[in-house]
Amino acid sequence: MTESCLFCKIISGEIPSERVYEDDAVYAFLDIYPASEGHTLVAPRKHFSKFTDMGAEDVAVLFEAARKVTAAVEKAFSAEGSNVGINNGEVAGQEVPHVHVHVIPRKKGDGGRGIKSIVWTEPDRTNLKEVAEKNKKKTCE
Repeated sequence: MTESCLFCKIISGEIPSERVYEDDAVYAFLDIYPASEGHTLVAPRKHFSKFTDMGAEDVAVLFEAARKVTAAVEKAFSAEGSNVGINNGEVAGQEVPHVHVHVIPRKKGDGGRGIKSIVWTEPDRTNLKEVAEKNKKKTCE
């Protein structure tokens, strides 16, 4: 736990929240500024500032919990689908520097869009091989 972290305080019970799921490693609670009814945040109990700071085992545990929560939220709100995602870093929209997965239930005609609507640039698509090689090189380091 990090003393100044809002989500660490929520997870410890110091700040109240509407809990929807918890286990030894994960705590899930309603977003207080929801994008849709049932919008839930799934956070590891252990403090990680960014997703890329997490190890493989912690990621696996977090995403298994996110999968369970997503299935439950979709059923509870008769959602036809959901957006499941992470804002990794302030520039990507991460407002609280504690890893958390957003589970946003979706219904047809709700006015929302997909994950690609987050960024409004149109990158060059003629160099996909070069882009893939650049990614592969860094992934294998």
